[in-house]
Amino acid sequence: MIAQTADFLSSIPLFHGLDRDELAKFGELVRERAYPKGSVILFQDDPGDSLFILRTGRVKVVLIGEDGREVILGVLEPGAHFGELALIDDQPRSAHVIAMEDAQLLILRREDFRRRVDANPSVAWALLQELSRRLRRADEKIGGLVLLDVPGRIARLLLDLAEEGGSPTIDKVLTHQTIAQMIGASRETVSRAMKDFQEAGLIRVDRRRIAVANREALEKRAQVRV
Repeated sequence: MIAQTADFLSSIPLFHGLDRDELAKFGELVRERAYPKGSVILFQDDPGDSLFILRTGRVKVVLIGEDGREVILGVLEPGAHFGELALIDDQPRSAHVIAMEDAQLLILRREDFRRRVDANPSVAWALLQELSRRLRRADEKIGGLVLLDVPGRIARLLLDLAEEGGSPTIDKVLTHQTIAQMIGASRETVSRAMKDFQEAGLIRVDRRRIAVANREALEKRAQVRV
């Protein structure tokens, strides 16, 4: 079991570069927990004391307004992790995390992580690199939300998701409602833009799977218009 967990951890960017013995030590420290579809894994403002690594299933990271409106900050697939800021500070959680389907997660406590950092500082360097990457992505996303119109935001999102998966076909099953919640728009506006994209040959949709059909045109649409 520990060997299998170590194998899985070796595929996570946060643990890249660690030797087999170090991975096995982390494998001993993490604990596994199952969350059924629809369950809340983390509530915003909960105390932050652990890192979560998604082993199976999908989860969404969301903010919920006082009026109940939901904004999706991200949809995470197996191999993704969240809660890494809790490994550094003692601040509460910044968003809700909800299981979109049955999910298995590995949980690493802050105290255990810090002990491993003391023993192997390269673990801390890997965390800093990952946080830097996420900060750059967040800056790009904020810029898109501020400067792009709704079709431009959709184009940028689809290009980013295709790049993440390394394929023109986007792995994540995205409804128009989910896309709307991810870019801060109405479902109706997203549906009109997606229809326009299909008719113009920018994307293909087959069995709810979206594929980038004309990357050059989609990239042009994702540029800021002046």
